[in-house]
Amino acid sequence: MKTLRFLIVCILAMLFLMQDGYSQDRKAGLTGAAFLKVGVGARAVGMGSAVTAIANDVNQMFYNPAGIALKDETWQASFSYNKWIADIAHNTAAVAYNIEGVGTVGFGFITFGVSDIPADRDIPNDPLLAPFQVDFVTASTYDYRDLAYQATFSRYVIDQLALGITLKGVSQKIDDQTATAYAVDFGSIYHVGVLDWTIAARFNNLGSDLRFYDIDVGLPLQFTIGTALAPVKSENSSLMIALDAAKPQDGPLYLYSGAEFSFMDMLSLRAGYKLNYSGTDESPVSGTSVNSTIEGVSLGGGVRTTFQEFNVAVDYSFTEMKLLKDAHRFTIRIGMK
Repeated sequence: MKTLRFLIVCILAMLFLMQDGYSQDRKAGLTGAAFLKVGVGARAVGMGSAVTAIANDVNQMFYNPAGIALKDETWQASFSYNKWIADIAHNTAAVAYNIEGVGTVGFGFITFGVSDIPADRDIPNDPLLAPFQVDFVTASTYDYRDLAYQATFSRYVIDQLALGITLKGVSQKIDDQTATAYAVDFGSIYHVGVLDWTIAARFNNLGSDLRFYDIDVGLPLQFTIGTALAPVKSENSSLMIALDAAKPQDGPLYLYSGAEFSFMDMLSLRAGYKLNYSGTDESPVSGTSVNSTIEGVSLGGGVRTTFQEFNVAVDYSFTEMKLLKDAHRFTIRIGMK
């Protein structure tokens, strides 16, 4: 009966998001800290970021905190490297430890930015304009750096249901100006028990505003529900498909779809695509339609091996970026039984 109620709630939430979400316009610039929207981890991105219902993965602390709850391993650690568009460095690290009888505790961070940007400073010569000057730095270059640091806790409250929470701090710095904010994520994953079927929900970036000068902007608030299952599975091979419905505060409903085929319990191939993610907005200047995103299909793969008591996985993903350089991510994940 509890399983049926949970399924009904998730289906109703999905229907509500689909009814309300497609009718809304994109609202670019409504929120800040856009780096929190960039996918983390080669496995997740290779599956089109449709990972809300994925369990037992330390990188889930950046998506659904319930997903870091470990059952078969004592700890996991992960590091990801991504050379994002415009040569922006996007690096993440995470570690999770399973405390028997308590739950899984994890810590992680995201760095995002670029250094040595040529500065074009406008210093007023007119004394009447001097009181309005806000840039007093004289360096010929400046840096742009975003940072998110977080602590996550997750545990199985019953054998089939894991709940999780993340507390995070967010900092954005450009030149000598810095803004900070704090946020919380909530998540849940329910294991139905047939075909490795899981259903999940998460709520991300509920927190304070970022403030630059006298302007406040909120964090990219988003509610997501998702599901994953393995319709094909043998002793050493399996095919998993996943689907997420995400409703951000500053856009319409997005559908993330992904698949992962694993064979010989060692090699994996992945593919993903974000439906309704690409679209057009009307330019407030020219009135013409402009593309609202440059991200296309994602592909990826990975290799996994066991060395004594350690599980080691190396993953890669490729994301098509229209008009700009394609994005390549690399992730290494280590766990101990």
